[in-house]
Parts: sequence; C-alpha cells; structure tokens
Amino acid sequence: MRRVLGAILCLAMLAAVLVLPGLPGRLTEPAVTPTPAPSPPPEEAGSGFGVWVSYLEWQQVDFSSAQAFAADIAVILDNIRDAGGSVVFAQVRPFGDALYPSDYFPFSHLCTGTQGQDPGFDPLALLVEAAHARRLALEAWVNPYRLQAGSLPAELCAANLASIHPDWVRETDGGLYLNPADPQVRQYIADGVDELCRRYDVDGVHFDDYFYPATDPAFDAADYAASGTSLALADWRRQNVNELVRLCWQTVHRYEGVRFGVSPQGNPDSCLTMQYSDAALWLAEPGYVDYLMPQLYWGLDSLLPERAQAWLSLPRAEGVALYFGLGAYRIGEGEQGNLAEWKSGCALARQRDWLLAHGADGVGLYRYGSLWANTSWPGLAAAELAALR
Repeated sequence: MRRVLGAILCLAMLAAVLVLPGLPGRLTEPAVTPTPAPSPPPEEAGSGFGVWVSYLEWQQVDFSSAQAFAADIAVILDNIRDAGGSVVFAQVRPFGDALYPSDYFPFSHLCTGTQGQDPGFDPLALLVEAAHARRLALEAWVNPYRLQAGSLPAELCAANLASIHPDWVRETDGGLYLNPADPQVRQYIADGVDELCRRYDVDGVHFDDYFYPATDPAFDAADYAASGTSLALADWRRQNVNELVRLCWQTVHRYEGVRFGVSPQGNPDSCLTMQYSDAALWLAEPGYVDYLMPQLYWGLDSLLPERAQAWLSLPRAEGVALYFGLGAYRIGEGEQGNLAEWKSGCALARQRDWLLAHGADGVGLYRYGSLWANTSWPGLAAAELAALR
C-alpha cells in the first residue's frame, strides 16, 4: 500500500518535471519585461523523474562512429524510460567544450580523446532524436564557467577559450574558469546557450552548481577594484552571477517551449556564501529560472528533511517549480553516520515520497551510472530501481 500511495503521489505531483517533445524551439520576440510561463499541469505533462547523464557516463560511451554512439545511448535511454524516468539532463558542455559542433566551443575531448577533434557526427543531434523517440525530455546540461579542473581535460586545444581569450580566464586550485565578473564572458555564455536552443530541439537548458570557484579575495581582486562598485565583495560577486542567470533565462525564453533551470548546492546558505549564487532570489523573483533542483544528497535519517524544509519555506514566484536532486551515488556507500538507509534498497523511493508529500514538484537522480552501471553494489542498485517504479 505504501508503494501504491507513493506512486499516486508521484503521478499527481511530479508531473511537471516532464516537458513533452514537440516542435523545434521557435524563435519568439523577447518581451521587454519577461514573465515566466507557469509549469504545465499534469494532464499536459505526464510523469516521471529526471536522471543526470554526466561526463563520467560519456567516458564509457563509444564515440567511434555515429552507429556505435547511437547503440550505446539507446541502452541508456531505454533504461531510463523503462524505469519510469521522463527527463534526461545530458551534460553537453562540461569543460568549455561541447558534445556538438559549435561556433563558440571546441569539440569535447570526451568524443575522441583529443579536445577540438571532430568525431565525424553530431552526438547531441542523435541524443535529442533518440530521447524524443522514447518520449523523454532532453535538457542540455551546461557548466557555464569551468574550462579545466585538475587534469581534466589533460590538454586544452588551441580553440579553447583559455587559448583564444586568456584575459577572460582565472585560475584557482589547479583549475581554469571563465571570469564571472566579465560582461563579455556572460554574453559569450549566453550566446552559447542561444546556439543550443536555436540549433537543437532541446526541452531545456540546465546549469549545475558550479558558480564562483573560489572565496579567496585574491581570485578577482583586480576586477573588483576596477569595477568601482560600492557593493561589498560578496554582494558584487552575487550580482555578477545574478546577471548571468538572468541573461541566460532571457535567452532561453526567446524560444517557445524551452525552459531554463539550475541545480544549486543542497544547502542554501552555502550557495549564497561559498559560490555567491543567490538561489533564493532566483526562486522568489520572476525572470531568473523556470525551476530549481537543489542537490539534496543526504538521507531521510540525516540532513535531507532539514535542508528540504529550508528550500520549501522560501518564497516562490508563480510558475517557478522546485524539484530536488537525490544522491544515487551514495547507494551502498552511505554518508557519515548514515549507512543503513543507503543499504536498504529503497532509500531513493522513500526520499522521493517524503519530498512529494511535503510539497516538492519532483525529483532528479544523480547519476545514471550509480543505478544502471553500479559494479560495486549491483544488487542494491537494482533494488532501488525496483522501489522507484
């Protein structure tokens, strides 16, 4: 009975996660003061959950030919559909590079092993077509600032922004990131978002939780001094991120039926003070996002209820949805002080049902490989999938 009730709740409340595939995004005239459209009602949208497919999954996919790639993604998409999923968040721009031919970013090293090398086909075009054939929504997941993290990619090509626009780049902790304070950077990122919506029938554009990569004042001291702002450093950084998010929302909303969402860190205080992402503002005021999906990668016996209530208690603009990301990668591994829940075989289903009962609009699962390619805990992963149905 509990599982039946959970399924009923899922059908009734999770429906807004799915945007059914339709005609390619049609360019519309931008309004002077854009207003977000309400999330589609259940009878128009269907039901299900979202699944993140990350660059870690692409490392296991065969890009040697269009046929090989199509065969591998068919397995991924069939698995998601057959488990009851409805949305795929496909990481198509992970390191300032792209899983598609772009006028702004070189081909990703994930395609051939060498950044900038053309695989000879368009992976994103095949992804969109294959997802829509299965009535799955496909949202293009973009990391806006990151160019290199540690040793990934091992080598940057000559067409990478670190090479052609070194003045746009800042370095921290062994990584290279586009400068959030530079208005040229913001416009370039938005132009890349426009390219995605213009060329592909994507159902949405999805940003992850990587915004400001450092809290150290030295990271952008020169930019801050040159800005002449009267704002405190933290407020100035938040303003820079706000301007990017709003610009990208406006860009996406030039295309009919396409939405823009962000998956911030699960702790709203950390978003605000560590990454300078004012997610509470984006949730409360029109014109920033169509949805948020905070990453609640804790269990019910841990911090999930407290963190979820912190988000659910925030003001929310009309038409802005609030989903939550769940940490499927914790299956079998647990978290500090909470192992039993993650070895129960039903942790994700219980978390989903609790969130839906307390007002969430839906859930996403991070990530595909933790459920369908879990070599450490295959039995637990199978049990979790069965409980989610």
